[in-house]
Amino acid sequence: MTIKEFIKKRKYLIWYTEDFDNISEEAIVEATLNYGDWCDVEKLISVLGIQKTAKIFYKQIKQKRCNYRAKTKNYFKLYFNEHA
Repeated sequence: MTIKEFIKKRKYLIWYTEDFDNISEEAIVEATLNYGDWCDVEKLISVLGIQKTAKIFYKQIKQKRCNYRAKTKNYFKLYFNEHA
């Protein structure tokens, strides 16, 4: 399964667009971690790999503007520190 196939099956994560072929990996990771359930997160990690998912997440939280909710950001910082 590719990342594009992953998000096409989970349109509820990115409800604001119909153009699923041009969504970046970064946007997919952000939407999944923010709005997905644990099954979505596990599938994302199986598609991208934990190292790549963590790398994208850490890059996003270092930016001046961060779209992660505080609890989500804290949880995945702890999770990726332990598992990635």
